[in-house]
Amino acid sequence: MPREIEVKSVLNKKKKRDDWFLDDYTFNPYSSCSFNCLYCYIRGSKYGSNLESSLSVKINAIELLDKQLANRAKKNQYGFIVISSATDPYLSIERKYELTRKALQLALKYRFPVHMITKSNLIERDFDLLTQIDQTAILPEELQSLKRGTIISFSFSTLQDEIAKVFEPGATPPSQRLLTVKNAVKRGFHTGISLMPLLPYISDTTEQLHLAFSTFKELSVNYVLPATITLFGTDKASSKTLMLNAIKKHFPELEAKYQRFFTHSTEMPLYYRNAFYKKMLELSKEYELPNRIIHASH
Repeated sequence: MPREIEVKSVLNKKKKRDDWFLDDYTFNPYSSCSFNCLYCYIRGSKYGSNLESSLSVKINAIELLDKQLANRAKKNQYGFIVISSATDPYLSIERKYELTRKALQLALKYRFPVHMITKSNLIERDFDLLTQIDQTAILPEELQSLKRGTIISFSFSTLQDEIAKVFEPGATPPSQRLLTVKNAVKRGFHTGISLMPLLPYISDTTEQLHLAFSTFKELSVNYVLPATITLFGTDKASSKTLMLNAIKKHFPELEAKYQRFFTHSTEMPLYYRNAFYKKMLELSKEYELPNRIIHASH
């Protein structure tokens, strides 16, 4: 059972809008996560190795959000809200608590645009509200060219269900997630892919990358945001420890490589990262899939 807690504030204003995700605000009604992705950056001793067992629900979040959004709207401080930036907005407990849905009702009420980043097919439940937000939200001046109040990014680290089972055991399997991407595009949402983190020598191989980009092209998504992996920590609950253990168990042939790259570093070496982003740029051009939600020309 998740812990129910009360907090003092829930709407965080970013100092600077993120170039990738365009968020001016973040709102997290839940803390920790039941998807248990081994590579997740929120991992560490704070939550323990099973993130699901440390789930918390901010039971006064909606009441606070109502006040905070009313205040921002009065001052005309509109901007994109990323709902659940530090976890997924559609954890299994959302079915019971519906805090994400209630937050969307408030975004609609105060006409704030939203960016939803998720690995879950539960988002389809809220397509009704997201459609209304898309049509009525007030955009900040610099983002007027977008002409949309809803952005939906589906997160993938692999397209293969059996690999996802190892690295993101609690999330909706990629095959089901792709059906939800298809439905979001069909509903006319500004829909894209957060292709991160790609797993070195597993989901970043030439074959897997072409599979991913061709699949997303076929689905007519608006953008693909690729990034490589960063792993932190040395205690038993840290992402680096959990990933290295999983590689040892499921991909023993890659163990030496991962040990070499990550024993003394949080990320892949510079030569790899340079080659990675060069390759991503080539794929972005080849498949005509922008690598930003809004192009630099806007």
